[in-house]
This record gives sequence, C-alpha cells and structure tokens, in this order.
Amino acid sequence: MADEAVEGYAGDITPEEAWEILKSEENAVLVDVRSAAEWKFIGSPDLSSIGKTAALIEWKGYPGSGDSMVENPDFIANVKTTCPDSKAKILSLCRSGQRSISTSVLLTQEGYSQCYNVLEGFEGNKNDNEQRGQVGGWKVRGLPWKQS
Repeated sequence: MADEAVEGYAGDITPEEAWEILKSEENAVLVDVRSAAEWKFIGSPDLSSIGKTAALIEWKGYPGSGDSMVENPDFIANVKTTCPDSKAKILSLCRSGQRSISTSVLLTQEGYSQCYNVLEGFEGNKNDNEQRGQVGGWKVRGLPWKQS
C-alpha cells in the first residue's frame, strides 16, 4: 500500500489500490465524503461491475456561511448504518484526498480499525492552471465512474 501506519488512521492508498481492495474484499466499503453538489455535477465512483455501491455520505456540505461548508452532524451515524462492521476496511474518498484524511481519523476514533484515505481523491490535484480533473485521481486513473 502507498503508506502504512499513518498517525491517526490505517494509512493512505492509491485509487488503484482502493479499487483492488474493493474488488477482492467483500466487506470493504468506499465512502465518498464529498458534497451532494460534487456527486451531482462532477460524478461518483461506479462500483456496479463488482456488485457494490459507493456510500455517498457528506462529511461537510453547503450551505454554510459565506463560502464555508458545514459538517454533517449525522456523518458517524450514517457510516455506522452503512457499515456496522468496525473491522471492515473503510476507504474514504473526497475531491483531492484531503477531507478524507480527516474522515479516516474521525472514523478510527469512533472504533473502526481499518480506515484508509484514498490519495488524490476523485478529481486529483490541480494542474498548472489551477484546474482539477487532469492530474491524478479516481477519474484520471481510468477507474469506473458515472455522472447523474
């Protein structure tokens, strides 16, 4: 895996490693922690070819005040409903791999023992023109996704 034993959670994995875990481990769950607007307008992972569905659970969403996002007070409860097995691998995915670090730490603190952050997220890092969707990430790596 890309980085084992990161402080506060199980580690960082690449999008390709996440896909392999999801394919090979029946209880592994992909939790897409982005906002509803991101799922709708940018897309989401499509796990249908392996008989799974990504858990779309906002960690933070709009509207907050100004440009800020507000935390979902039901985030933990939603994850526990989706994945009651605290020993299952939970793979957190966000836009770029930053918010999902926080959710991996949070879920570890809540008793989940195998929480991983998916590096690069769904859209990847910004390019030289400050645009996402061209440098790394789930989509650029050619992994299955869909748009509503």
